[in-house]
Amino acid sequence: MSMPFYVAPEQVMKDRADYARKGIARGRSLVALVYAEGILLCAENPSATLRKISEIYDRIAFAGVGKYNEFDQMRIAGVRAADLKGYTYSREDVDARSLANNYAQILGQVFTHEMKPMEVEILVAEVTSRPEEDQLFHILYDGTVMDEERFSVLGGENEEISSRLSESFVPNLDLTSALRIAVRALAGDDRDLTATDLEVAVLERTAERRAFRRLERAELPSLLADGA
Repeated sequence: MSMPFYVAPEQVMKDRADYARKGIARGRSLVALVYAEGILLCAENPSATLRKISEIYDRIAFAGVGKYNEFDQMRIAGVRAADLKGYTYSREDVDARSLANNYAQILGQVFTHEMKPMEVEILVAEVTSRPEEDQLFHILYDGTVMDEERFSVLGGENEEISSRLSESFVPNLDLTSALRIAVRALAGDDRDLTATDLEVAVLERTAERRAFRRLERAELPSLLADGA
């Protein structure tokens, strides 16, 4: 009887992490940032039908990068969890923190116990009445949760994009300035992104209940004019 081939647990975890990172890096990046009137979510996404950015609940948005079918499963699970909690208790009890923790548990369980990890990064964003209290939770493929302020970047080029955003971001931006900064950060110095390359949505701070609003591509050229 042959002995099973032994692989150290540390090597298994490293291989899974490398596999997930490579899969995520093949996709296009996404940026979320806090501006004066809410939270802007901007993704490089030429598809008009496959969405990276979606509404989860009244004042909460979901965004994902990586393998589409996998992060869309996460989106559906989040909608169901939010609806169930809101129905069972109250709509005010549904918050981004609990959803982020749910996502972290699912991704961590898959990463630890399944052969193939999920090739996704997820953002859960919640707008509040004050910009300093807005919440941005960035969840990695292994279930790691990062509570981020001001802005969050998902995807394979996150370090370069984060560096560009750090140089240009200032508090209390208006929507036009926030969008131009986000698009410049996504594009870099050697590319230009147009309205047809982008998917954009906002969580509006002044909305009475449902804060999520998708910016249609027809709206974007006027906002991007003289910008990115």
